[in-house]
Amino acid sequence: MNRPNQAQIIQFLTLSNKVGSRAMSLGNHPFGAVLVGPDHETVLSTQCNIDTVNHAESTLARVAASNYSAEYLWQCTLYTAVEPCCMCAGTIYWANIGRVVYGMTEQRLLECTGNHVENPTMRVSSAYVFEHGQKNIDLIGPIAEIEDEIAALQQAFWTER
Repeated sequence: MNRPNQAQIIQFLTLSNKVGSRAMSLGNHPFGAVLVGPDHETVLSTQCNIDTVNHAESTLARVAASNYSAEYLWQCTLYTAVEPCCMCAGTIYWANIGRVVYGMTEQRLLECTGNHVENPTMRVSSAYVFEHGQKNIDLIGPIAEIEDEIAALQQAFWTER
């Protein structure tokens, strides 16, 4: 399975962050996800955060699994500005999405949110979740070139919340 190049990674992580900004405009937490086809160019779907159990990544993965075959999704890439939480990583795994690219770690998110009651971040990395499955999900991240931009959106939201 060929991997996206660095320009594609930055392009779609930037889009994911913009989708997170859209979530904010809807009154939701600033998280967004983007599903890109095997050609590393075609955006198949975007999803912003809905609520605490309908995160952008898990919602996108569930919708994708009901619209595309498992074989096709295995060739796709899910981009998300912030590393998927354990719930989202599990949903991505079961949806059979073959690659995940994220901009900043769940640990860095915790630094942005602190002990905020609306985001009780769990210290379980997506790598840990994927390592305990039988599928070899290709996980790429964090991406230093965009991490500060992502953190700025998160900090702006959580300090005002």
